Amino acid sequence: MTKLIIILIAILILTAVGILIADSNRFVVKEYTVYSDKLERAHDYLFISDLHCKEYGKDNERLFKAIDSLKAEAALVPGDIITAIPGESTKAAVSFVSKLNKRMPIYYSMGNHEYRAKIYKKTYGDMYDDYIKALSDEDIKILDNEAVDLGDINIYALTIDKRFYKRFKVQNMEKEYIESEIGKIKNDKAFNILLAHNPDYFDNYADYGADLTLSGHVHGGLYRVFGKGLFSPRIAFFPKYDGGAFKKGDRTMIVSRGLGNHSFPHRFFNPGELILIHLKTVEKN
Repeated sequence: MTKLIIILIAILILTAVGILIADSNRFVVKEYTVYSDKLERAHDYLFISDLHCKEYGKDNERLFKAIDSLKAEAALVPGDIITAIPGESTKAAVSFVSKLNKRMPIYYSMGNHEYRAKIYKKTYGDMYDDYIKALSDEDIKILDNEAVDLGDINIYALTIDKRFYKRFKVQNMEKEYIESEIGKIKNDKAFNILLAHNPDYFDNYADYGADLTLSGHVHGGLYRVFGKGLFSPRIAFFPKYDGGAFKKGDRTMIVSRGLGNHSFPHRFFNPGELILIHLKTVEKN
């Protein structure tokens, strides 16, 4: 009996290790559809978050094979394509963004890793400046508290302050904070998309007027137990916004589980996600 128990435990451990290795090195494609009477036509957008310099095959060939099959008109990227670790190379991130830019327009906002590399020069040296220059050489720009008018769609790129990434507790975001950073919604008759890396502040994003918010940051909770993410970068268990679509009235937030890893380089029942978002029109009442 003891021998049988040992064998069963060994099988369980080997199975868990196999899942851990597999999920840390694969991704799935997920699709979401959002309807709005503000849209003049249908749009298909890629949603890519938290790559963290990860490569799926040489030069991300597996990832680009999937991207090319989805035929999106543009890519929406709410940050953390790099990993802010002192001395870490951004070469893989530059290569990925450059290759993506040759395929479609990119609307790329700051995640906490881009932001951290930007403000902590003593820690990260020239990482951010070198990254920005490499992207600029390819005519790519990171949107930093900026807005882009695309006609029936406006894209707002929000960079939140470091205090909103503090550990353990969700901080209070003042009602006027987002407007103070990127101004008011310019056209509430357009469909307004907000790129906002940290999903913890969905109520603020919805109240600001974002019809659709795209976030990442939580990596799906790293390990998923009974379909729920276990752990947040905020050092909190079972984060509320771990991945998927969330609603507040007629506002929607989609949270990507991300494509890469950094501090905890593991995923369990939680492969990376490449997301395609279908925006579709509905008749106005």
